[in-house]
Amino acid sequence: MTDRDHPSLPSKAQILEFVKETPGNVGKREIAREFGIKGAARQGLKQILIELQDDGLLERGRKRRLRPPGALPPVLIIDVVSIDSDGDPLCTPARWDSEDARPVIHLTANSKRGAAAPGKGDRILARVKRVSGGQYEAEAIRVLGAGSDAFMGVYEIHDDAGSVSSIDRKRRTTYPVEKRDDGGAANGDVVEAEIVRGRHGRRARVTTIIGPIDAPSTFSLIALKSREIPVEFHADALTQAENSKPAPLALGDKDKRRADLRDIPLVTIDGADARDFDDAVFATPDDDPKNPGGWRLIIAIADVSWYVRPGDALDISAKERGTSVYFPDRVTPMLPEALSNDLCSLRPNEDRACVAAHIWIDQNGTILRSTFERALIRSAARLTYEQVQSAHDGATDDLTAPLATPVIAPLYGAYATLESGRVKRGTLEINLPELQIHLGEDGHIGRIEPRPRLDSHRLIEEFMITANVAAAKTLAAKNIPFLYRVHEPPSLEKLEALRESLTGLGYKLAKGAVKTSDLTGIIRQATEKNQSRLVNTLILRSQSKAVYTPELEGHFGLALSQYCHFTSPIRRYPDIIVHRALVDAFRQGPGGLTPEEADGLEDIGDQTSITERRAEAAERDAKDRYIAAFMAEHVGATFHGHINGVARFGFFVTLDDTGADGLVPVSTLPWDRYFHEEAANRLVGQQTGNAYTMGGAVKVKLTEANVHTGGLVFHVLEGGETIKTTGNRTNKRQTSRSFRQNIKKGGKGRNKKAPQK
Repeated sequence: MTDRDHPSLPSKAQILEFVKETPGNVGKREIAREFGIKGAARQGLKQILIELQDDGLLERGRKRRLRPPGALPPVLIIDVVSIDSDGDPLCTPARWDSEDARPVIHLTANSKRGAAAPGKGDRILARVKRVSGGQYEAEAIRVLGAGSDAFMGVYEIHDDAGSVSSIDRKRRTTYPVEKRDDGGAANGDVVEAEIVRGRHGRRARVTTIIGPIDAPSTFSLIALKSREIPVEFHADALTQAENSKPAPLALGDKDKRRADLRDIPLVTIDGADARDFDDAVFATPDDDPKNPGGWRLIIAIADVSWYVRPGDALDISAKERGTSVYFPDRVTPMLPEALSNDLCSLRPNEDRACVAAHIWIDQNGTILRSTFERALIRSAARLTYEQVQSAHDGATDDLTAPLATPVIAPLYGAYATLESGRVKRGTLEINLPELQIHLGEDGHIGRIEPRPRLDSHRLIEEFMITANVAAAKTLAAKNIPFLYRVHEPPSLEKLEALRESLTGLGYKLAKGAVKTSDLTGIIRQATEKNQSRLVNTLILRSQSKAVYTPELEGHFGLALSQYCHFTSPIRRYPDIIVHRALVDAFRQGPGGLTPEEADGLEDIGDQTSITERRAEAAERDAKDRYIAAFMAEHVGATFHGHINGVARFGFFVTLDDTGADGLVPVSTLPWDRYFHEEAANRLVGQQTGNAYTMGGAVKVKLTEANVHTGGLVFHVLEGGETIKTTGNRTNKRQTSRSFRQNIKKGGKGRNKKAPQK
């Protein structure tokens, strides 16, 4: 009998009824408790819950809680929209993507005595629970300020009259501003504003000036402000960082000391513009005759847990930020610079505290054993990826020449072994270029180009992955609680959509669940067919988001059963948690994981997953505006590109030379009524058979570069297909004709009725 068929398991109907009737949100733990499920049967329960989610009967929300489809998450930002007859605030979700009506949420009395009652227009972070009858109640966690009445925009003056135009792509509105309300803003300033309602309609009042829209540094500030990312550190956190002293060899107990690794020539390898160095590496062939072809690796990671202790000012600040945020012109660090760029940065020829991972691998790249210790190192050199690659290729410089044979060559030898193991494992390697924005001395964009991918980049990636795996396996074996980095397989719904798209392109993806190697094989085929960009994009969009959680659920993309983040504690809070767990596991002095942290790992994982998404969104926002500013100088120019996405309102194009993305609105296409064929990822004209398919090559003209929103708009000049259907047979004739004449004749609109013939 399998776990799935265990007699103690409830039916799907019983589980659904329990979730529906239980106020609030429930998880696997509550369901197991309700039905008395223990031991091996819990795995069967997990499978049932996965099936219910795949069938669309349950949704997974924050903290891995389950709820009926469409139910609100337990923590939510809400707007007060009115006050009822009893004086109680009525609210709705601040963000609502569904076409259904927004649910009404009743805000209960604030539990904090003396707190002012929220009023209409306030935006609130609230704890929401479902009550009987499908209704919702909420308790305010904190009032965030003005809700839908507050926005960011660009202040402009026309004919001596001021106005603010929103920079939100979804809120393209402009409000007049009276002179008394301009806050001293100048023409072209990006501002924060609030809506003021008066006798003559709505107007705006400037509350904060962020900076001129034509100053590139403003783009990062917009992203930070709009995503509510902390910029300034609390005074007590700064004071603690500035008063920190270099970590000593002694660990506090008279019989415990750091390992002294200062004689080992570890080196850091980073980008040329890197300012903090949190990892150093070393490799040497294993001298154990029982491990022929094996290697011994040392991966030293900055000992941030020595300086940032649970519950102190630095810890509170780091947890709030969750991660460092990187922009073309600046970094918003998770830790103050006194730590991130000094004491915790493994700078060359300086004694630095670290947590060292000693890892032995065999000739197949498999980890044989590993151990971790607090240590003191002295980095032999700060190297760049380009330097290391050149040295490996035989072109050394003054710095790499003495390191080429004793240090760099063994690193590449160990990398080759790890690489062979990665290939056998079938790791999912999405091959899409990452854009690199280069700024000139004046802060404006000098050029945009794909970021190079050298073997030296892959070398460091493989070393870091190996250290992360070793940390996860070590902590799991010692039964120490910590945060896994989990990447779940694609949902069955996304897999089915991917399967349909790949089938249309001539690829075969087996029914049901897939292994990582299945997708890797398709990517390999696509490379041979010159369809790499299209297939990589399709597979990337099918993937779930990786999260931090104390539950072991594996990493699909890396094809690993156990994985965590250990190697970047300067810039990621979950790595600090893993360091504390390792300090605990090996009894390496103060700064270990506290019982309170161990009990709250689920909450920490949820919070840091959210801050990670927040940082990614901010980085993307800023990059889009930088690119729009760069492209604004090329409005009217023509470019070659590929279609990277299709929707009912148009399709998106990625330019071949810069990698910039923009929209081709359906209204600008040659006359016809266009239908979105979702499975085929294309727009098709009903009368003409004009078709624009994802991955197709096009020639476009840039017609708009909106620095305010970061959006680009193109018109198609050449490209697409003509599809003719005869009976059950579909023929495609690839075309490369110009549409300029068609557009000039007035045929650019989305005509629902074709011209009479």
